[in-house]
This record gives sequence, structure tokens and C-alpha cells, in this order.
Amino acid sequence: MALEGKQKTVVQTVGVVVLMGALAWASVPFYDWFCRVTGFGGVTQTADAGSDVILDQTIKVRFDASKARGFGWEFKPMQREMELRIGETGLAFYEAYNPTDRPIAGQASYNVTPYEAGGFFSKIDCFCFEEQVLQPGERVEMPVSFFVDPEIVADRDAKYVHTITLSYTFYEIELPEEAKANAQAALDQPRETNLN
Repeated sequence: MALEGKQKTVVQTVGVVVLMGALAWASVPFYDWFCRVTGFGGVTQTADAGSDVILDQTIKVRFDASKARGFGWEFKPMQREMELRIGETGLAFYEAYNPTDRPIAGQASYNVTPYEAGGFFSKIDCFCFEEQVLQPGERVEMPVSFFVDPEIVADRDAKYVHTITLSYTFYEIELPEEAKANAQAALDQPRETNLN
């Protein structure tokens, strides 16, 4: 009887561990979906085109860049801030450089502060929408076009926002198969030797 009770306890404990692991695994995509739909947590919106309405009121947008620990790129905004009219389309650039001797793939996550402005900051086009691959020694300028939705001036909390900070963090991801094949082909090419 005691052995049967211990087995039941072990099965229940394993069940709880599996359930907690499944919930933890599912919480990340669910939270990401929730933030994208609501703008909660400073997550921005996306748009196919700029705003039809441009107000006389201006707002400052600051740009910030960071990278995950151990990520081999250099990454920075090419401008620290800009001031534009609410509803006006802005265009900013970030610079990335791969100083290593190997190709590196990266993906950017982004955030907007203060959080109440996230639902009103709309990106039209952004390097963060897709993975980036930089070859050894490659330096690129990556654009982001955006606008601040004029509805911000009518929001109970967001109407008091005068400065928005757009932050990107780059982290390394696995190289796509095509980039792996290209890197391997470059390594396999015979080196020219000078016979003189």
C-alpha cells in the first residue's frame, strides 16, 4: 500500500512539472500576441502606409540600441533623436557592423517607452520585421519608417507624452541554410598561390 501511494505521488509531481513547463512555454507566444494586439508593454503597431492626418503638435522620438550579451555585432542608431509632427512619417537609420571573421545572423526585438505610447507608435517598414545576416566585415544601414498616430492626443494617459523612445535589442539566431551554404562554399574554395 505504501509503495502504491509513493508511485501516485511521483506521478502527480511529474504531472505538475510537465504542466508548469507547458504553461511556461506557451506563455511567451501568448504574451507576445497579447502585446501586439493591445500595444501593452510598449509594443508598437504596424501600418501599410503613413497617416492621413498630420497635426501641428510635435513629439520627440529618441532612438536606443543594445545587443544581447556575447552578440558579435556593433549596433547603434545613426541619430539620437528627431522631432516631428504627430502623424508625420519619420525615417530613421540604425547601423550594424560585423567585425568578426564569420557570418552572423541576427534578429531585433523592439520596445517603446513610455508604455502608454506603444499603441500609438506605428511602423510602416522596419529591419526588425525580418532576420538580418551580415558577412564578415560587412557594415549596413538599416531603415525604420514610422509615425505617431494622431489618436494619441485624445488618449487619457498617452496625451501627456512628449517624448517617445524606440529601443532595439539585437540577438544572434541560427544562420539560414542558404547563408550556411555560402559560408561553407567560401571556405571550400581553393586559395590562389603565387608561384613566382
